[in-house]
Amino acid sequence: MFGNLLKRKSNGNGKSNGRYAPGNDHLIELRGVTKTFETTGGAFTALKSVDVKVDAGEFVAVIGKSGSGKSTLINMLAGIDRPTSGEVLVGHTAVHKLSEGQMAVWRGKNLGIVFQFFQLLPTLSLVENIMLPMDFSNTYAPRQRRQRAMGLLAQVDMTDHAHKLPSAISGGQQQRVAIARALANDPPILVADEPTGNLDSRTADTIFTLFESLVAQGKTILMVTHDHDLAKRVSRTIIISDGEVIEQSLTHALPSLSEEQQVAVTHHLDPERYAPGAVVIRQGEPADKFYIITKGAVDVLITGAHGQEIPVASMSEGQYFGEIELLRGGQRIVTVRASLNGGVEVAELDRDTFASTIGGNHQTYRAMDQIVADRLIQNQAGRSVVRLG
Repeated sequence: MFGNLLKRKSNGNGKSNGRYAPGNDHLIELRGVTKTFETTGGAFTALKSVDVKVDAGEFVAVIGKSGSGKSTLINMLAGIDRPTSGEVLVGHTAVHKLSEGQMAVWRGKNLGIVFQFFQLLPTLSLVENIMLPMDFSNTYAPRQRRQRAMGLLAQVDMTDHAHKLPSAISGGQQQRVAIARALANDPPILVADEPTGNLDSRTADTIFTLFESLVAQGKTILMVTHDHDLAKRVSRTIIISDGEVIEQSLTHALPSLSEEQQVAVTHHLDPERYAPGAVVIRQGEPADKFYIITKGAVDVLITGAHGQEIPVASMSEGQYFGEIELLRGGQRIVTVRASLNGGVEVAELDRDTFASTIGGNHQTYRAMDQIVADRLIQNQAGRSVVRLG
């Protein structure tokens, strides 16, 4: 299963071009996805031009308030709902272009779905529930299906209950079986919609630990959750507010911004990539932007008496720079270069938006002003070392 979905497209000369068949670079890509529902009260837009990228092997939590669009986002990926506009790309498949019949076949082989309310068939035993996806997709020889189902029950520590009906076991046990069923066809991706929402905290932790072990085995998991404590344990979070995705690096860099401010700032962030060693900002130039590091690292340098660049600090993902001159005025006081080890990706914010956002949030302003003071001391210490040398 992994081979078919993760295999890269050949360019015809036996070499990979690094992209999947529909032109996506990541295992999962949602591009400009909008979803509008027609209701008795009028049109309701649940997702608003959403962009999401997920790589193979990631464990991603989708979080947000009730009604923010979390479940709709997952349903786009699973093909349960269709986008009003935009593209849904998974591996080699443009999911939004599949017919209903094609969707059922694709979903059965490539996607495992775990629901909040388990959705086990009440008249089938637990082992029969797990065999059902294999029967539907015809993925294993009939004689192998029961053996595989029993193996999956063993993986979730439910072998002793194999021949019971779902009503004979607890909710936490049913969720374990539901996860085993989602794994029946060995899909590379699992999507889980509030899988711990109806479980006590201890059982929820057990289920989450099981997810972590599956990621360690190479699975990719997207999980909708309202539990912020569990969300802190994943490799990445996607935050949705009123149908819009908030840039994660922004929430890490400026956590005291309100959700509304984060959404507004996200609209003004421009992604940019700098090659290893490239100058992002140069000492002495006018200050016009604020930068949040989204991937990679940068080196902060000051210019010595003889024009040489002296490193004074390094920064990595989740940190920011360029704020000193925007807050205190003047030209750039340092040079910042992309790390020689892989370069850097940043989200850039223009001066006017930075000023209106930071100026409108006293908590963020105070926190940033303290960081500015600390960095100025650090820079001054670096200059003193240069003079003494």
